[in-house]
Amino acid sequence: MKIPHTIAHAGLVEPEIQYAALPWRFTDKLEIMLITSRRTRRWVIPKGWPMIGRKPYATAAIEAIEEAGLLGKIDKETLGFFHYKKKIGNGEHIVCCVHVFALRVERQKKNWPEKNQRLTKWFSVSEASRLVQEPELAELIMDFRKPFSKQIKKDVSHGDAVLIN
Repeated sequence: MKIPHTIAHAGLVEPEIQYAALPWRFTDKLEIMLITSRRTRRWVIPKGWPMIGRKPYATAAIEAIEEAGLLGKIDKETLGFFHYKKKIGNGEHIVCCVHVFALRVERQKKNWPEKNQRLTKWFSVSEASRLVQEPELAELIMDFRKPFSKQIKKDVSHGDAVLIN
């Protein structure tokens, strides 16, 4: 995959844009799936470069299939974004701004293109937030559970107790 060129603007480097899926499911609690990066093996979410002819949310959904075998319903509106430094082939780093879309996971395929290159694992919201290295992503993950907290209060008032971590 070709990495886009960075753009110098008024002495500053504009970040490159990427799109990501924040995979989630609800069992007895809200869970977030993280995957390992191929090179450094750190915990991340599925993400990638824009794809010609694809909307940002569609790109995020495709990355979730390719990197984690995940199928589900992707939101068309972004949750937010985070920044990180990506090491490129020559040892230099580029800054990326990653736009994140929530992906409600319905199932994980048995096989997918990068299955043998990454680990996938479900985590509680608080654990996923602690495991990612990017502070803005950690904050996005923690903020993601807020709407569920409101729903839980509503469910509990109707006698349906559901736990959120």
